[in-house]
Amino acid sequence: MATRERPAPITLSDNAEARIAALMKDAPQGTAGVRLSTPRRGCSGLAYSIDYVDAPEATDERIETPAGPLFVDGPSLLYLIGSRMDWKEDDFVSGFVFENPNAKGVCGCGESFTV
Repeated sequence: MATRERPAPITLSDNAEARIAALMKDAPQGTAGVRLSTPRRGCSGLAYSIDYVDAPEATDERIETPAGPLFVDGPSLLYLIGSRMDWKEDDFVSGFVFENPNAKGVCGCGESFTV
């Protein structure tokens, strides 16, 4: 019986992949990739966080990008399934932006969300 490949839990725009490539180009020696997680913080409860990692955690979900791996924190995975990650940059702000179908609300500043 053939097994089918499981789809990635989140999708990345071309801009997000390019930004990850830039991060990895400037990453400290020994960096294995970047990790997306949703720590508890902000006025709505959860926030998006991107950090360099030396080694993935056993529960991380690995997403291959042209620039290197993006690791999604295992406990955060349920909050992120079906999300789209983009990179936006304009005259006033730059950062990763998420279209998350699981988010039921966001705070006024857009820094945190609730599920």
